[in-house]
Amino acid sequence: MMESVRSIFKIPELKRRILFTALILIVYRVGGHVPVPGINAQALLEYFESAQRGLLGLYDLFAGGAFSRATVFALGIMPYISASIIIQLLGAIVPYFQKLQKEGEAGRKKITQLTRYGTVGISALQGYGVSVFLERITSTTGQLVVPDPGLGFRLITMLTLAAGTVLIMWLGELITERGIGNGISLIIFIGIIARFPNSIFDEIQQVASGNRTLITELFLWAIFVGTVAGTVLLTQGTRKIPVQYAKRVIGRKIYGGQSTHIPLRVNTAGVMPIIFAQSILFVPQTIVQFFPNSDFMASVNTLFDYSSWFYWLLSGLMIVFFTYFYTAIAFNPVDVADNMKKHGGFIPGVRPGKKTAEFIDNILTRITLPGSMFLAFIAIFPSIMTSFTNVSYSFASFYGGTSLLIVVGVALDTLQQVESHLLMRHYDGFLKSGKIRGRRRF
Repeated sequence: MMESVRSIFKIPELKRRILFTALILIVYRVGGHVPVPGINAQALLEYFESAQRGLLGLYDLFAGGAFSRATVFALGIMPYISASIIIQLLGAIVPYFQKLQKEGEAGRKKITQLTRYGTVGISALQGYGVSVFLERITSTTGQLVVPDPGLGFRLITMLTLAAGTVLIMWLGELITERGIGNGISLIIFIGIIARFPNSIFDEIQQVASGNRTLITELFLWAIFVGTVAGTVLLTQGTRKIPVQYAKRVIGRKIYGGQSTHIPLRVNTAGVMPIIFAQSILFVPQTIVQFFPNSDFMASVNTLFDYSSWFYWLLSGLMIVFFTYFYTAIAFNPVDVADNMKKHGGFIPGVRPGKKTAEFIDNILTRITLPGSMFLAFIAIFPSIMTSFTNVSYSFASFYGGTSLLIVVGVALDTLQQVESHLLMRHYDGFLKSGKIRGRRRF
């Protein structure tokens, strides 16, 4: 392992890419501490301490904590992700976007351009919404978050946050082009992992103060390691369908005849089902905040609380549903069967065309069920940990949910990128007994 790490710095191009990526990530973290003008930072921090587990807490997760500090990067990369999801969903129902997806490199460039335009529009609208939201909230001690509200503050905040999002998007593209790759994913990754050292320090304080025994702490860390291992298996799990290509004689050359496979992932949808489900389930909690004196809203808030069995059950069912929904959008068996038929490929024992599409769809449906159920368990496991143990929520969030799936997925993807560079130059990779399989970007 250490020899493989040393080999990284023996390759000038790989060393240059890694150092460039590290430099861009440092710039991103520094920008996450530059505040928006006109904000009472202390009052905002007090407010977010009581709202960290709601919809705003989820948004702050993707922003790497910048949203709770109201910095220039407060919107994070979420507007870009939202624009990408919208474009992807349109590709499933709008013929124009379907055509772009099939035009190869030219279509990809056009989709990227439209995604950028969408990011600017979404970030401008969200920036204005955030400015209005900041004007209306107060801290737990009654202090105004925005001492001087008005149109001037709203315009400055909107422009600042929109510019910050565009800058993050540009930094992510720089990492993809000149760095180690997967720039957007790495930016989200570094924002999440930045909270991990503080969580470890809190756990050390728990043991040092006598609130938790050493045996209990070791047991909690064993559960953490087991959860991470299970998440790695979920992320890497695939079902290989064998594919055979018929031989074709063109002139004096023989084409085809080789055997390959179609890798169907157990978790094709990635982290998106959890994001969709949590975004919907956070809506009732957000609405309750506008009716603090209503008994009905108080009962609704109890149902949708993290420690509620109703919340766990509903969250699990929604994640299973969205896993199938997003898998149907991300993977089209009909297109796969048509491409195989065009190139002379077939699955042994299955007729090409419609029968092949049905065969692939049946297998995908079966392997998605256990994947979606495990994904649902991973999503609600942090809530279970906080309900039955005295683990803080900041540390429990790494036991599953969006944080763990993104961290594991991006880490594996980055290792795969480094592995490919090492093997290309005849160095041993990180895993000598096998290769790290790449992960689909979310």
